[in-house]
Amino acid sequence: MAEKNETVSYEAKDIQVLEGLEAVRRRPGMYVGGTDVKALHHLIYEVVDNSIDEALAGACDLIDIILHQDDSVTVIDNGRGIPVAEHPTEKRSALELVMTTLHAGGKFDGGGYKVSGGLHGVGVSAVNALSEWCEVEVKREGKFHTQRYERGRPQTPVKSHGKVKPGETGTKTTFKFDKEIFKGDFSYRFETLVQRFREMAFVTRGVTIHLVDERDGREMTFYFEGGITSFVRYLNRNREPLHPVVHVEKEVENGLVIDAAIQYTEAFAESVYAFANTINTIDGGTHLTGLRSAITRTINDFARKNNLLKESDPNFRGDDTWEGLTAIISIKVGDPQFESQTKVKLMNPEVQTAAQQVVSEAFGNFLEQNPSAARAIIKKCLTSARARDAARKARDLVIRKSALESLTLPGKLADCSSRDSANTELYIVEGDSAGGSAKQGRDRHFQAILPLRGKILNTERARLDKILSNNEIKAIISALGTGIGENFSLEGLRYGRTIIMTDADVDGSHIRTLLLTFFFRFMQPLIDSGHLFIAQPPLYSLNYRKKIHYAYTEAEKDRMLKELGLAEGKASVQRYKGLGEMNPEQLWETTMDPENRVLLQVTIEDAAEADRTFDMLMGSSVPPRKRFIQTHANEVRNLDV
Repeated sequence: MAEKNETVSYEAKDIQVLEGLEAVRRRPGMYVGGTDVKALHHLIYEVVDNSIDEALAGACDLIDIILHQDDSVTVIDNGRGIPVAEHPTEKRSALELVMTTLHAGGKFDGGGYKVSGGLHGVGVSAVNALSEWCEVEVKREGKFHTQRYERGRPQTPVKSHGKVKPGETGTKTTFKFDKEIFKGDFSYRFETLVQRFREMAFVTRGVTIHLVDERDGREMTFYFEGGITSFVRYLNRNREPLHPVVHVEKEVENGLVIDAAIQYTEAFAESVYAFANTINTIDGGTHLTGLRSAITRTINDFARKNNLLKESDPNFRGDDTWEGLTAIISIKVGDPQFESQTKVKLMNPEVQTAAQQVVSEAFGNFLEQNPSAARAIIKKCLTSARARDAARKARDLVIRKSALESLTLPGKLADCSSRDSANTELYIVEGDSAGGSAKQGRDRHFQAILPLRGKILNTERARLDKILSNNEIKAIISALGTGIGENFSLEGLRYGRTIIMTDADVDGSHIRTLLLTFFFRFMQPLIDSGHLFIAQPPLYSLNYRKKIHYAYTEAEKDRMLKELGLAEGKASVQRYKGLGEMNPEQLWETTMDPENRVLLQVTIEDAAEADRTFDMLMGSSVPPRKRFIQTHANEVRNLDV
């Protein structure tokens, strides 16, 4: 802060005006969410969203996305093609206007698009601004029209040339992200894009999305005639459903379309996802609120009407009716109001009322016409309500006590002296032996150690009341201070980093998976806010001429031996089977010292796919897990049994 006697200029000359797309380059976080790998993928999503908007307008049924060897990306659609004629007031090509001007597009007055995901006219121009170069080719009015840009600036006027087939239209956009903006050592992940485009194909029925990765030859095509009904079946393919998928699609006033699919299963977790104009609104919004309230109200009304709830029984709460629920709500609205340019939450108030009415009517009719399914659903809700009451009593014992007050922690949690949660770390360590090494090797000022005895409960197969009776889980909850489930709050978080540190063997991998399942199902905000990490202890130590080298992978060990000019017999090579085999100094040097260690941050790039994977790996259904193991058996490396 400037001192009072300092002279700080604040005159008319000090007011900055950022011309053209310079604002995007100066503040990329406002337009694509940052400059990390997530924002990098957002560039592709913005371009593909324009093609999806063409599909929603009924003008496109094929979208190709190609990842090139040089990290450039091409998106091709067979839509109408961006207009290329001269704009009447701007006096330049509409194509150039769309590509180089913020808030320029055909989605404002409802003329070009009845429904659209892109409402700000920012997306493709922001991509152009953040690209080293970008080339657009439009097929329209019987010709090819092209223009090249470098860091958002046109290099030539729009050129028209050649001839296209009669009636052929579309847009081809190729861009390469600018490494002056995206400086990290990262690139596009095929798996991340697969998950995104699978979702898009589910919620845009009848559109083919073709993804090609020229870097390694992989490709996938997505087409789902069943729409979100297919999506629900896909999510539930490893679960035991209680009834067929309930689907409703209805257009209400002002062109608002509500599309919802509902199915209950025997699972304990809920899987509910919301989309607005095909965009996955990961933070929900009014459409999700409408769906949830409709389901709870409809079940309560049916249960009361049919005496399945006694007069003395309270109504089901929302979380009673959401256990085992898989549901998708996808709405199409002419004027979507999102919380930000990254479109993670829908704000339209009218959507909530419409969604509630449409879902209540359809779900109510289904319950009336399928009494056996209705009774199975309500039986599950009753069981959930009883378990919730038991969980509340268990939660009172666990959550209301701080880590220092809890009887389970002394002798188990080795706390750190610092109380600055921004800089402190909690290592969750497998076993007493590794816990002892970690306690001795750590920096006591900011590193806390919580050793676990044995494998924790598989939380994919248990309700909250049983989970809260597990001593190892109680210790984790108490140590973190956040609460759990619906009571989770980051305000009480005692450690800025929670680090899972397990052995590099089968048991260690299993314990790590059990912990990840728990955090995903009951503490997902911890992951979303970037607080969960996995430690990477070395697999090998190479002792040569009284100097120790550490290798974290098999390939790294082989490379080190080659660089030292050694065969394996000439150097002492030790394979670490457990953290307990390292002395405290080695554990600190390799795995806990912030200067040397390698930490993997846990992220959820696609919640729906993570949901399905955890259910497959940790759920009660055996055949899907067996198929997965058989399919991937040949990919296993360094198996220690």
